[in-house]
Amino acid sequence: MTDSAATLNTHRLPVSCFIIAFNEADRIARTIASVADWVDEVIVIDSGSTDDTVAVAQAAGAEVIYNAWPGFGQQKRFGEEQCRNDWLLNLDADEVVTPLLRLAISNLFQGGPPMLAAYGTPVNIVYPGWSKPRMWARDHYCLRLYDRQRVRFKDSTLHDSVDPGAERVGDLPGGLDHYSVRSLDDLIRKCDERAAYNATHSKPKSAPALNARLLVDLPWNFLKYYFVRTHFTGGMTGFQFAAITAFYRWVRIVRMKESLLKNKPTQQ
Repeated sequence: MTDSAATLNTHRLPVSCFIIAFNEADRIARTIASVADWVDEVIVIDSGSTDDTVAVAQAAGAEVIYNAWPGFGQQKRFGEEQCRNDWLLNLDADEVVTPLLRLAISNLFQGGPPMLAAYGTPVNIVYPGWSKPRMWARDHYCLRLYDRQRVRFKDSTLHDSVDPGAERVGDLPGGLDHYSVRSLDDLIRKCDERAAYNATHSKPKSAPALNARLLVDLPWNFLKYYFVRTHFTGGMTGFQFAAITAFYRWVRIVRMKESLLKNKPTQQ
């Protein structure tokens, strides 16, 4: 064993990892296992799972706390408040810390608390049945390691992202492997649920703006996901992923338009 590996195995960092979860019994143990032996604590915020999420998380070494779903940002902020450390690592229940990211975080703390307030890292999708992200994956970049005394998650029902404010942020290599969907059917279900949720909670848009987006959102989002976010390197699976994701982003606009029409005052 190398000196670096020995250090990681014998010293826990002054970091609390918190995870929000709902019906993630089949995935959350892998997430917890990627951090359990080197962070100070793992906190799971469960919003009422009906499967074995709670039992699986507890068996993996996490403390589980129930909180009814208030919205994405609000649930993350609740999680922040349950942790005993100021330095927090936020993970979704379907993400796994890569060995390189683990080493990078450990190195940050070698000389004491990190200097910057927050650190970001790539978050790349792993397709169903695949063992790692596709070639040249560039899905998301998120701030996941941060000092809650200086930055927090946004208080937003719709979005769950850390707001750095005026603070400088740093970069961490390695990233997170994101096992975001169990199958393409699961992707359809997940996209449909999120499209409905976003349509309900988004700020109202004008009819002309929605009409314009009905025309351009579907082709634009397919091109964005397929080429800009490089799903073209994922073969037929990548093509299907881009097409499904683009379609349901368009469906969100359709639902927003329908909601606008339903709420439009009738002529007397």
